[in-house]
Amino acid sequence: MEGGASAPGQERPAASEPQKRQRDRPWLMRTYAGHSTASDSNALYRRNLAKGQTGLSVAFDLPTQTGYDSDHVLARGEVGRVGVPVGHVGDMRTLFDGIPLEQTNTSMTINATAMWLLAMYQVVAEEQGADIAKLTGTTQNDIVKEYLSRGTHVFPPGPSVRLITDMIAYTVGTLPKWNPINICSYHLQEAGATPVQEIAFAMCTAITVLDAVRDSGQVPAERMGEVVGRISFFVNAGVRFIEEMCKMRAFGQLWEKVTRERYGIEDAKQRRFRYGVQVNSLGLTEAQPENNVQRIVLEMLAVTLSKDARARAVQLPAWNEALGLPRPWDQQWSLRIQQVLAFESDLLEYGDVFNGSHVIEAKTAELLAGAEAEIAKVLEMGTRAGRPGIIPAVESGYLKSALVASHAERRARIEAGEDKIVGVNCFDTTEENPLTTDLDAAIMVVDPASEQAVLTALEDWKATRDDAGAQLALERLKTVAGTDENLMAATLDCVRAGVTTGEWSFALREVFGEYRAPTGVGGAPVAVAAEPGGELAAVREAVAATAAELGAGKLRLLVGKPGLDGHSNGAEQIAVRARDAGFEVVYQGIRLTPEQIVSAAVAEDVHCVGLSILSGAHPELVPDVLRRLRRAGVEDVPVIVGGIIPAADGEALKAAGVAAVFTPKDFGITTIIGRIVDEIRLANRLQPWASAATAPGRN
Repeated sequence: MEGGASAPGQERPAASEPQKRQRDRPWLMRTYAGHSTASDSNALYRRNLAKGQTGLSVAFDLPTQTGYDSDHVLARGEVGRVGVPVGHVGDMRTLFDGIPLEQTNTSMTINATAMWLLAMYQVVAEEQGADIAKLTGTTQNDIVKEYLSRGTHVFPPGPSVRLITDMIAYTVGTLPKWNPINICSYHLQEAGATPVQEIAFAMCTAITVLDAVRDSGQVPAERMGEVVGRISFFVNAGVRFIEEMCKMRAFGQLWEKVTRERYGIEDAKQRRFRYGVQVNSLGLTEAQPENNVQRIVLEMLAVTLSKDARARAVQLPAWNEALGLPRPWDQQWSLRIQQVLAFESDLLEYGDVFNGSHVIEAKTAELLAGAEAEIAKVLEMGTRAGRPGIIPAVESGYLKSALVASHAERRARIEAGEDKIVGVNCFDTTEENPLTTDLDAAIMVVDPASEQAVLTALEDWKATRDDAGAQLALERLKTVAGTDENLMAATLDCVRAGVTTGEWSFALREVFGEYRAPTGVGGAPVAVAAEPGGELAAVREAVAATAAELGAGKLRLLVGKPGLDGHSNGAEQIAVRARDAGFEVVYQGIRLTPEQIVSAAVAEDVHCVGLSILSGAHPELVPDVLRRLRRAGVEDVPVIVGGIIPAADGEALKAAGVAAVFTPKDFGITTIIGRIVDEIRLANRLQPWASAATAPGRN
């Protein structure tokens, strides 16, 4: 019967209604934010929350992260650059003014000074009338990866683990919903870690911390499940989609095994692998930066599509972070990417769509086996040293050398074209980008006047507080630091007495000392062979010939990291490749003053000074180095600079006397070393090597 009519006496069955699927709750959506001053950052947080962001992720400036007040010599040029300066509880009040902390999930990327920042956060919450037992959020508080990759460590490993242990024990009893540590493999990947190394080194850190809490006696054995249940992880999602998703599945399986077998945790909820993610910021490109949008989306999918390995919180960088500090609009774009996936797609209506995939299962098993083998190796180092855990592998330099070597291998593959980066080493022709037509307007620039405003406010704070009370609290802190007593109560007393970030940190420095981590450069193997006729062989010839012409045994290159920027990956790769090209490399690690760098340049009689800065402090620190070199009578040593440096800043640095500026678009490290040789030749009135090599009489 046509026309759809029912036969007489027959009822057409009612069309079945599509069954509405139950949607999962979305992950926490964050953007990593903070800059200039506490009041500026507070306004930014309010705007972001109004746009639908469901959690805060606080970026602190480098002085705050490394325990310096804004008026310290090492803080010059760094105040408010990569995050918000928080020098005392007054700044913390301003930062969260009008934001009810009892109802806010706050992540704080803070490590060496994590106890101090958590104490200030708690005091502000108390002042708001909050029930502190209801506070939710995370302090990153993973110091091990700071020694290996990010460089904001302060104290030696032993005291640092003690601070972490005290914080965890305190939160179990007082802030039961707070995640006191966020085991962070994110920066390990940025420092070169393979997925196996990322899983293994992070898990070794977790084991070390849990063992320390268990062995401290501060938490009863029957409450260790509460400790395990508040441990979270923070990972990096790179662009290799399948590998990254399998990495997270392997992470979860390994955590289930470790918590059940090593710590006897029976409650499945406490064993749950809880992690947040930021997708790979250092993998974003300065060349054709519009391509970063699709990179960010693909990386986000790796940690959201698989329900069984889905992140609990996601924060995305902005498309222009390789160019400089993102604007509020850029951060809004990244938030909207998450919202479209969570609310417009049907992703959250289904179970894990990858379960049963032979490809996924095989890759996950491969990563898991590799990670377990590496964990056994690292922990065995601790056993042999008589100090179980990861710390002996940190102190020996093994972990750092492994990361430097992995990073060097990856860079070599990129330079050889084996790993393709669209817009960088392939498909590099492009139309004009309307997003970056006015490059100076395509990023946010921190007002230099904001640093002076912070310094003035800090001076006023110290002048108006009860100084005697502050000093008494600091003396109490030092006394407790010399015992086994938990440091959290003494730290809270310091907050309430008006002590500053630098004062708290330097009081503990007096007791614990400071620590300079291994650089890993000396132990890194050769990553690029100097094959006859190849680029490195040609540069080696240029280095040797130039040294001979100058009457030097070897050309000497000083690689310096002025200021507080601890991202040393680029500096390390330059140092390793320069070494392989025949240079004698002087590299003293991170966190040096311009005065220290110039003193080393003079003492070592170097032929070139290379400065690496990613924090945005180059406009102040680089000219300072140049002035000090001139005052020291060093006129013929070229200074080169590398980092995230906007084009206008690069031209200003050259006008001030910098010989060359390199940014992330200059991915060919051997080519950079060749440029350094030519700058040395020009400074010494020699022909550039390319010209000299073809001059009459040269073979």
